[in-house]
Amino acid sequence: MKGHDRIRSEIAQEAARLMYEEGVREYRDAKRKAAKHLGADHVLRLGTHLPSNAEIHRELQRLLLLHDEHLLPERVLRLRLLALKYLEMLRPFKPYLVGSVLSGVVTEQSDIDLHLFADDPEEVEIFFSQRGLDYELEVVTVRKNSEFRDYPHIYLEEAGVEIECSIYPLAERHQVTKSSITGRPMERASDFSREAFPQNPSRINSLHKDKCKIQLLWGLFPGSAARTSTVLS
Repeated sequence: MKGHDRIRSEIAQEAARLMYEEGVREYRDAKRKAAKHLGADHVLRLGTHLPSNAEIHRELQRLLLLHDEHLLPERVLRLRLLALKYLEMLRPFKPYLVGSVLSGVVTEQSDIDLHLFADDPEEVEIFFSQRGLDYELEVVTVRKNSEFRDYPHIYLEEAGVEIECSIYPLAERHQVTKSSITGRPMERASDFSREAFPQNPSRINSLHKDKCKIQLLWGLFPGSAARTSTVLS
């Protein structure tokens, strides 16, 4: 293995470990911390030699299958039940579930990621305040189509799980950003169904071994996962 390829592989493995053991949630943060941990700071100046998010994702899947294979069904069930609670509560904002809870690649520290849509983000804040829910607000700047846009993110917590609600204009609901892992349109689900479970054998296939729990979720949450194909670059 060439030197750069070896370093790339080591950084991917260390980044996955940081996400699995220390709860680092962002791939960008995990790969940069991993490079520093391995004494490969020079790689940070050579972006092409940093592992892709997909490479880190594969390593994270490997760790989950190696260490948590028998814990995953219960963990995914618990997180998806909690996600469903918020999907139902937030129906006025046409929510989608995205990220690790939808894919099934979840660690003990995984959060629940929801996309909400409203003409005025303050509507969401008022909604939570009226229900006496504590939350934190952060504005995140994102580059889309060569311009920078500000999107509010609201963070809540329940049962030790963080729920991150990203708020977008209602007009953007039928637009799907590209996944930072696959580069393809991001998978989203408005409710739970067979489509909301990993069907690709390369994913966390241990979920399929617990048929009772999966049938429970299929029975409780009929419908189909909503997906659209408009992509924002």
